[in-house]
Amino acid sequence: MQRLLVVEDDNSVRTTITDFLELEGYTVDAVSSTREALERLRTDAYPIVISDIYLDEKTGLDVLESARKNNPNCAVILMTGRGSIETVMKATQGGAFDYIAKPFELDQMLDTVKRAEASVGEHEEEKESEIDDLPVSDMIGSSAKMIEIYKTISLVAPTNATVLIEGETGTGKEMIARMVHNHSPRANQPFIPVDCGSIAPSLIESELFGALKGAYTGADRDRMGVFEAANNGTVFLDEIGDLELGFQLNLLRFLQEKEVRPLGSARGKKVDVRVVAATNRDLQKMVETGKFREDLWYRLNVVRVILPPLVERRGDVPLLAHYFLRKYNDRYGQQAKLSESGLTVLENYSWPGNVRQLQHMLERLTILAPQGRIDEAAVREAIELTEPRDSASDSLADTEADQIRRVLAATGGNKSKAAKILGIERKTLYRKLERMEFK
Repeated sequence: MQRLLVVEDDNSVRTTITDFLELEGYTVDAVSSTREALERLRTDAYPIVISDIYLDEKTGLDVLESARKNNPNCAVILMTGRGSIETVMKATQGGAFDYIAKPFELDQMLDTVKRAEASVGEHEEEKESEIDDLPVSDMIGSSAKMIEIYKTISLVAPTNATVLIEGETGTGKEMIARMVHNHSPRANQPFIPVDCGSIAPSLIESELFGALKGAYTGADRDRMGVFEAANNGTVFLDEIGDLELGFQLNLLRFLQEKEVRPLGSARGKKVDVRVVAATNRDLQKMVETGKFREDLWYRLNVVRVILPPLVERRGDVPLLAHYFLRKYNDRYGQQAKLSESGLTVLENYSWPGNVRQLQHMLERLTILAPQGRIDEAAVREAIELTEPRDSASDSLADTEADQIRRVLAATGGNKSKAAKILGIERKTLYRKLERMEFK
């Protein structure tokens, strides 16, 4: 059995891991600070190190760097309850063996240690990266499912592989696509999102491939397509499942040849574009029913990322709620605070609109928080007003009208901003205002 070093500042977690691994036959040295860990690593070349990420003035990334510097074959396992794409990227680039989310099952830890043990002695040169201050991430989530997604992105982002992102509306598919781009060698080049479902089928070809003057009625000038405009960068094709079958073959040819031919042109142009696609539909079922080309499905599905709905990652709700609360407090100059009872309601809600719904709700609650406090009643009212209903009672209509008046007052009468905060379209707001006889 191997000799391990465990670095963990939480006494109970450190003791639990140590006792468990010793019962499994391992020799374990356990320390509670990065200072002690770095001292041990200067004198001992441990084959396996298990370290928390967030410890004291230094982090588990410093432990990783020291362990790998002293023993390039060292298998370092990092743990955290506050994971982000940035820390996973740095851990991966720094040569970490694995990165697991707290809380975890002890059997999961043992399985990871056994895999690390099997890898010891297999030397692979890893590119070391400079460790800077930990940045704030735009993608919030520390659940086990999100950590697995971060690990996938950290591996696929540096490549040119096509990525397919699947998930319900509002789960953050475009944000994942931007992460793939931002952590790739193309990060300083264009990132162009395209909503395939919002473009008329007759216009999708000219939108993506471009068109020459006179190619169709109304084409009064040459038009550059998205693929050419994004040369050396990334194109994000959202709602790829909405493409008509007839155009799917054109897209397949482009993915295979990386050549665009504008409408009306007899010559093609080579471009270097990475494609990231996303859908909220089941493409496999669409293939089975003949609504999506099987060859295009295989071409897109090189690396597949499945974003879980928020209801399957409830543990991330508190983190997301406080992130959005801080964001909108800063934006609107508020000092709203979320009560424990309010947070409990948020955690227990089913979130049919996923992260996007939570974000809009926190924006609304931040603006309308009475005395700067978001309590249980305020959250329940916000949920009630955003849930669809077949019909509304007079009391609900009165409550909705009162909510609209408060939002308009908070925005200085700006109807566009009010509609966004209320989570409805502007024309819907105008209809409601007409019914309210609002002047």
